[in-house]
Amino acid sequence: MRVIQTVATTPFTDQKPGTSGLRKKVRVFQQPHYAENFIQSVFDSLTGFEGQTLVAGGDGRYLNREVIQILLKMAAANGFGRVLVGQGGILSTPAASHLIRSSGAFGGLVLSASHNPGGPDEDFGIKYNVGNGGPAPEKVTDAIHARTLSIDTYRILEADDVDIDTLGTSRLGDMTVEVVDPVAGYAGLMETLFDFAAIRRMMDEGFTLSFDSMSAVTGPYAVEIFEKRLGAPQGTVRNAIPLPDFGHHHPDPNLVHARELYDRMMAPDAPDFGAASDGDGDRNLIIGRHCYVTPSDSLAVLAANAHLAPGYASGLKGIARSMPTSCAADRVAEKLGIPLYETPTGWKFFGNLLDAGMATICGEESAGTGSDHVREKDGIWAVLLWLNILAARRQSVAEIMAGHWAAYGRNYYARHDYEAIAKDRADALMAALRDSIPRLPGTANSGGVISAADDFAYTDPTDQSVSRNQGVRLLFEDGSRIVFRLSGTGTEGATLRVYIERYVGTDGDLGMQTADALEPLVRAAQEVADIAGYTGMDRPSVIT
Repeated sequence: MRVIQTVATTPFTDQKPGTSGLRKKVRVFQQPHYAENFIQSVFDSLTGFEGQTLVAGGDGRYLNREVIQILLKMAAANGFGRVLVGQGGILSTPAASHLIRSSGAFGGLVLSASHNPGGPDEDFGIKYNVGNGGPAPEKVTDAIHARTLSIDTYRILEADDVDIDTLGTSRLGDMTVEVVDPVAGYAGLMETLFDFAAIRRMMDEGFTLSFDSMSAVTGPYAVEIFEKRLGAPQGTVRNAIPLPDFGHHHPDPNLVHARELYDRMMAPDAPDFGAASDGDGDRNLIIGRHCYVTPSDSLAVLAANAHLAPGYASGLKGIARSMPTSCAADRVAEKLGIPLYETPTGWKFFGNLLDAGMATICGEESAGTGSDHVREKDGIWAVLLWLNILAARRQSVAEIMAGHWAAYGRNYYARHDYEAIAKDRADALMAALRDSIPRLPGTANSGGVISAADDFAYTDPTDQSVSRNQGVRLLFEDGSRIVFRLSGTGTEGATLRVYIERYVGTDGDLGMQTADALEPLVRAAQEVADIAGYTGMDRPSVIT
C-alpha cells in the first residue's frame, strides 16, 4: 500500500523566487527538505488543482532527475490527477510552455537555472509556470515566498521511483504519470509557424548552418528540426547531447561563452548562418558570416520582417521589449503603426500583453526573443524566424543588417556585467544612484548632457498593476541612454548590469565598431556611478 506521509519541516529563509523562479547552488537544494519545502510552498499557494494536470520537466542539468522524482511523489500526495513529464525528465522551457497550453494543464514545474552552469558544484532551479504557460506573476511568487517562511509540513507519497525513460502511462497512488515525447509537439508547432519548405530549398541549394546546443537541452530539438525536418547535414548541430554538467560549458549564448561559434563564424570559410541556445532553450545567439547580431537588433529585424513567415503573415498586433533592451524595436513599431510596450525585465511581464492580444513579438536584450505562440522566450523559434527571413529575402545576414540600419538608423548597444559583487556594495551603489536622480538632469559628463533621469516604474496596461524600482535610467540629449540595474538570475552575490546605448540616425556613421561608438558613454557610467569605487572592479566581468 502506498502511504501519503506528512513530514515535519522548518522554513528556510532564502527561498524567495527571482524573475525566473528559485535558483541556488546544487548543494543548497541537496539539503534535507530544501526542495520539498519549496515545492510544497508552491502547491500551498495554489487553489483548485485537485484532479488537474501538472507538467514537469527540465533542462537535464545535475539533480534534474532526482528532483523530478520528488515532485512526482509530492504532486500525487497533494491531489493532482495527472502529471505530464518529458521523457528522461527533459523539457525545454518553451516546450514546457507549449505543453502546458496544448494539454490544458493547470500549470507546470520547470527545473532549470537557465543559462547558469550545471554540475554538482554549480546551479539548480525550480520555476512555477501558470496555466497560460508563462512564469508565475508576482502575486503568485510573493505568495510562494510568504509560504516558504511559515511552512511546517510537506506531503509526499511513499513509493518507488517512476520510470521516466519509457514513453507511456503509469500510476502513482491515485495519480496518472504520463511520460511524453519532449520534442514532437514543439517541433510540430514550429512547422505551423514557418515555411519549412522554403528553408529546405535554401538548404538544398547549399546554404550552411552551424547550431551550437552547448551540451544543453536544445540538442534533441535542434537535431529533429534542423537536421531531420529541414535537411541540414548531420553534424550541423554541435554539442547536441544534453549533459548534466553541460560538458563543462557555461551554457550562456554570448560572445564569451560561445566563443567557439563566434570564431567559426568569423573565419574565412564560415558557414552562412550561426546560432546557439542556452541551458533550457529559451535564449538565442545569432551570428551571420562575419556579422554578429546583437539581441536588441535581432528583435528589431525579426519584427520588421515577421510578415515573411506564414504564422505572422497577417501582421503584428504590437511589439514589447524590456526596458534595458535598446530602442531599435521602437522605430520598427513606429513605421509599422503598431504599439511598442516597454516593460520591466522578466518574461512574465510580456505574458499579460500576449494574453490580451496587445503584442505579438517580444524581446529582451539578454538574448531572449519570442512571440504569442507560447508564453516564454524561445531560442529555436528565433533561429527559425531568421532562417525563414533569409529564405524569403535571399540576402546574407550582413546585407539584411546593413539594409535595416539604412532604413531605421543604428542603435549601438552593449551590456556590461559586473558579477559576484558583495550584495551590500551593490545595494549601496544603487542607493547612491537613486539618491542622485534629482540632481542629474542638466549635468554634463563624458557622454554629454543628461536630459532626464529616473527609476523606471511600469504600469501594466492590462490590469493597472505597478512595478517600481526597475532600474535607474540616464537619458541624454542626443538620445543616448545608460541604464543601471541589479540582476535577479545569479546565485552568488549580486550582478550589476550596465546597459549602454547610442543612437545614430540614417545620415550618420553606421559602420563604427561598437566599442568605439560607446566609449564616451562607458566613461560616463563610471563617472556617475563610481562603479570601481563600490565594486573594486576596474572592468566588467562580461561584455555582451
